[in-house]
Amino acid sequence: MEIGIVGKPNVGKSTLFSAITLANAEIAAYPFTTIDANRGVAYVQAKCPHLELDLTCNPKNSKCVNGTRYVPIKAIDVAGLVPDAHKGKGLGNKFLDDLRQAEALIHIIDASGGTDLEGNPVDKGSHDPLEDVKFLEHELTHWIKGIIFKDWHRVSRQIELNGKKLERILAENLSGLGINETHVTMALRNIDLSDKPSKWSEDELLEIADKIRIHSKPIIIAANKCDIAPPENIAKLKELKDYIVIPTCAEAELALRRASNAELIDYELGSETFEIVDDGKLNEKQLEGLKKIKHIIESNHGTGIQQLVEHAVFKLLNLIIIYPVEDEHKLTDHDGNVLPDVYLMPRGSNAKDLAFKVHTDLGNKFIRAIDARTKRVIGADHELQDNDIIKIISNV
Repeated sequence: MEIGIVGKPNVGKSTLFSAITLANAEIAAYPFTTIDANRGVAYVQAKCPHLELDLTCNPKNSKCVNGTRYVPIKAIDVAGLVPDAHKGKGLGNKFLDDLRQAEALIHIIDASGGTDLEGNPVDKGSHDPLEDVKFLEHELTHWIKGIIFKDWHRVSRQIELNGKKLERILAENLSGLGINETHVTMALRNIDLSDKPSKWSEDELLEIADKIRIHSKPIIIAANKCDIAPPENIAKLKELKDYIVIPTCAEAELALRRASNAELIDYELGSETFEIVDDGKLNEKQLEGLKKIKHIIESNHGTGIQQLVEHAVFKLLNLIIIYPVEDEHKLTDHDGNVLPDVYLMPRGSNAKDLAFKVHTDLGNKFIRAIDARTKRVIGADHELQDNDIIKIISNV
């Protein structure tokens, strides 16, 4: 799965991307620092089952540190968005194309109000960050509308004359954006439309595109620069309806992760504090910087960055963690690795969905599954629960 990191220029997108991936994205305080998309790997955390089962795990597609399983997800940091990006302004076309396969978006907003809609620095508090939320919605909706309804007159006539399923045709037109028939069906559910698509108005087409955006590219908001933001800005953002809003300080998180990676401090992802390992390795300026960061994260209950990533995966996308194994007694794969793999699955997924996730052949030749904890046989439609350990039995 892939999460897109989006927002206007100069709000801390590349800093946040570098923090969650420790990738070397270029960071500077001017618009369009990012031109080519940066790609990296971030992690969400879960308690590894090996603790409760008194085993030693051997992860293959993830890692386990002191009983915490780190599950990888792809992250992409795209070029900054400016008004009329859907018309090609700025780096708009590239920005939007880079987001095609993102399953969710993290919208980075300068909560301090210190950058205008173009990403230019202005006096702190002079720009309303709520404008940025509306602006991103507008650009994404018009981008989707432009793709769906290109040559709409011809497509709508085909639907009417050939009796083709509307949801299927729209999904086919949008498949390159990672949008499927379920997204389209959910989007159309509560819109009162004429039976003749060729008669739909521009406003109706825009409403359809907006609903498809909501269901296919859900957004979580990072109220970044929270350490210097006016409290009323944070309060306004948190009051936004239908959004998860997390106050963040990407600069502090990046500094902490780099210091931790260099073994200068002891810092766990998402923690509200840290400890210096050896202050003799740090100069006076570094010590003063860490002192300021400690004050920031203790005042704000952390930097918010890890919480942001995990809310995007577990709350916004509503995913759960599943461990497939080949031996339900030893909890191993065919090479003897204990709890080797972990998958993120949509809540409500069943045993057969997991089989297809592991390998198409397992899904096509699925017979049954076994809950490794209870040793009970379960059928194809058995709904999986978070942290399940499952063996798939097939004719493969």
